[in-house]
Amino acid sequence: MSAADAQQIGIGALQGLASSTIFVLVLFIGFCVIVGFTKLKKTAGGGAMVVKSLDERISHIPMVYLTPNAPRGPADQLKSPELVEAAAVSKP
Repeated sequence: MSAADAQQIGIGALQGLASSTIFVLVLFIGFCVIVGFTKLKKTAGGGAMVVKSLDERISHIPMVYLTPNAPRGPADQLKSPELVEAAAVSKP
């Protein structure tokens, strides 16, 4: 095997590696873009361009989202008696 043959084998290997890498990147980026476009549908109730939940996607009923300061369930954990008492004690 001569130096020219080794050089040709090396160049061929690099070309094969580069072409397969580019193919996989194009395939992956194309898949991500196509899947990303499915998120650009308007929500049923609002003007947002993103589907926020599977329920919203299936039911087509406008979703009502709670405000950040709304209580979450039967007990608001951030205003529990222990935390209120601790906050009152820590104030000078």
